[in-house]
Amino acid sequence: MSLTSEQASNVAHVLTESLPYIQRFRGRTIVIKYGGNAMTEEILKRDFARDIVLMKLVGINPVVVHGGGPQIANLLGRLGKESEFVQGMRVTDSETMDVVEMVLGGLVNKEIVTLINRHGGSAVGLTGKDGDLIHARKMMVRRQDPGIDVSEIIDLGHVGEVESIDVSVVDMLVRGNFIPVIAPIGVGRDGRSYNINADLVAGKVAEVMQAEKLILLTNTAGLLDKEGNLLTGLSTERVDQLIEDGTIHGGMLPKITCAMDAVKAGVNASHIIDGRVTHAVLLELFTDQGVGTLIRRR
Repeated sequence: MSLTSEQASNVAHVLTESLPYIQRFRGRTIVIKYGGNAMTEEILKRDFARDIVLMKLVGINPVVVHGGGPQIANLLGRLGKESEFVQGMRVTDSETMDVVEMVLGGLVNKEIVTLINRHGGSAVGLTGKDGDLIHARKMMVRRQDPGIDVSEIIDLGHVGEVESIDVSVVDMLVRGNFIPVIAPIGVGRDGRSYNINADLVAGKVAEVMQAEKLILLTNTAGLLDKEGNLLTGLSTERVDQLIEDGTIHGGMLPKITCAMDAVKAGVNASHIIDGRVTHAVLLELFTDQGVGTLIRRR
């Protein structure tokens, strides 16, 4: 069925609108944290894979870092193991870490690689153990109970934070025209494996690679003001003000902090976008309006 003249005009407008963005980002690295609904709904999974392949074909270098919390919880439940969380982080004993490695480094990582390859890309899956990519250290959290003056230190087991990143293996893959797909598992100096928040890994990878952009896919429209309106085009100074006045709080705070830290460390811009929108990555990169919140240095 042929397009109407109005439909054809709309398509032509979108294509021509993308041209200056393709020219600007050609040869640049863009780190994308893949998670949320975009990882679980079949149409969104397919569209994400196509977006990544198209980026590579027009000369942009995408690097994908993925999560997998729901998939981990599903397998733990099937094994009869309950999940325990402290401040939003999964308490991870040795048995749970084995499951995390199987799910993130195996099931989820290879599914993403397969999807990208099936749509014409050349993806290679990694964990932070490969090529000495992610050096981790154990994360300890403090919990303050009401009525108690002394805070309690909680040992989360194999939950880690990034100590350092060595992107040599990622650079090699990018130069070889491959698309790296990274599972956020690091290794400590003690040789133990650590599960690390995927947003944090994506931010650190973007910093070390001096990426053009960091894109974090979420299950929200982006950062909203107190009236529920989408905020975008924010400077780091404006973000600091929004944190101080309480506009940014709760679960959005660590994600915004990660995005802002990357920009302060040299990444040109960070985006928090709605992964529930089909082709969200392309819409944010190649259109004037975008589909989320943009944070830039100034």
